Amino acid sequence: MTSSLETTPTQFLEAGGIRFAYRRLGPDQGVPVVLLQHFTGTMDAWDPAVVNALSADRPVILFDNAGVGSSSGTVPDNVEKQTQDAEAFIAALGFPEVDLLGFSLGGFLAQVMAARTKVNVRRLIIAGSAPKGGEEHLLQVVDEAFSKNAHDIRLPLFFTPSQQSQQAGEAFIDRVLARTRDRDPDSGENVSNPQAASIIGWCAEPDPDHASLKAIKQPTLIVHGSDDTMFPSINAYEMFKAMTSATLIIYPDSGHGALFQYPQNFVAHVKTFLDA
Repeated sequence: MTSSLETTPTQFLEAGGIRFAYRRLGPDQGVPVVLLQHFTGTMDAWDPAVVNALSADRPVILFDNAGVGSSSGTVPDNVEKQTQDAEAFIAALGFPEVDLLGFSLGGFLAQVMAARTKVNVRRLIIAGSAPKGGEEHLLQVVDEAFSKNAHDIRLPLFFTPSQQSQQAGEAFIDRVLARTRDRDPDSGENVSNPQAASIIGWCAEPDPDHASLKAIKQPTLIVHGSDDTMFPSINAYEMFKAMTSATLIIYPDSGHGALFQYPQNFVAHVKTFLDA
């Protein structure tokens, strides 16, 4: 099976009473990488430069969680139920083990999933995320970004103000818009409101000893931007310190979307990590 994110068809899978929309790329054999998406993001918010390169030599699966994009159901207002929905989808795929790549809110789900045994997680990648009890000012940052009247909200949220970072951001926007057919519907308040509540709940839940992170035993790659305003890089360092098998990479002059600013570097680092 080969394809590109720009053209691969959307498929559907029933699990846990939800009709999940998903796309699969890459070869038939190998441990698949399952992608867990950010706040309000659909399958079309993933960067083809990342997905296509990752899927050159391993299966890659991206999906809309319950109530998002082309999937049925409603969006839960807490990370636990969102994780349960994702676990139901992954279990229905039928793979004996998977690797997870969780970005931002998806990184919350990945942490919960890896810490327990409902899904057999082999290796874990967490990008632009935070531990439980982490940042509390995320929604304020989002509101401030909207006030800047950028033509795409991801430019001030995912990239730094520097010329180099903004140019990388414009290139990223062009790439994610390259798919012209069979696109997901954009997210509305039926997605943003419960997901915002889930982020607030995650960040407000105390975990002073990082017990949830210490429960993660799988090899983990943590990737972060040096100037992430949504989840400052101290969050990545706190995760790195608390986990027993973690590697930390921080990209320079980059924001929340560091993996999209440096897609070639990110893919190279991920492949080296997954193949170790």
